[in-house]
Amino acid sequence: MLHWLQLIAWLACVIYSTIPAFWLMILPFAERWRARHTSHQRSPYLLLLPLWIAMWIAVALLTRPLRNIHLYQADWAWIAAALLFIAGLYIYRQSAKSFSARQLGGMPEVHGPSHDQLLVTDGIRARVRHPIYLAHLCEMLAWSAGTGLAICWALTAFAMITGAVMIRMEDAELENRFGDPYRAYRRSVPAVLPKIPRSASYNPQ
Repeated sequence: MLHWLQLIAWLACVIYSTIPAFWLMILPFAERWRARHTSHQRSPYLLLLPLWIAMWIAVALLTRPLRNIHLYQADWAWIAAALLFIAGLYIYRQSAKSFSARQLGGMPEVHGPSHDQLLVTDGIRARVRHPIYLAHLCEMLAWSAGTGLAICWALTAFAMITGAVMIRMEDAELENRFGDPYRAYRRSVPAVLPKIPRSASYNPQ
């Protein structure tokens, strides 16, 4: 059982760790992807998704020799892992509220914004600008904490570094799309670590 948990943890962290790299293929070139979609009438995801899967394979092959190295082994660590798993799932659920599947899938970045697209700043997004990335981080930390695998911790650190770059680029893209309202929102709400104010959260009014 433990062997399978460690295998799943490694593969999960492989996939999660490539998410920032996937978005780094999109955000700096958002206008080009939109132009490609308009001119070819084909979704850029037909190219992007295979490239992302190729990243999984490359990272898995690169890290496979290291996947059985433990920093520690402790049953109690799964208690912390369980709490992180629950937190991540809760954040995923809250993130889906007031946010369309199109937005969650990043369609505006590659297909262009829809005519009814709005800047969502309520719910969990009144506390944190990028809750989905926070949920990803909770899940990676959960697998890392529970298994104690060195490679999971290393992939989590890699995702945090590349994720910081990705968030800066995504913020720039959102500022370009929404203008002053997003700039005001960005000044008021942190990117990933939620603010817990004494009273009200972000209010665009």
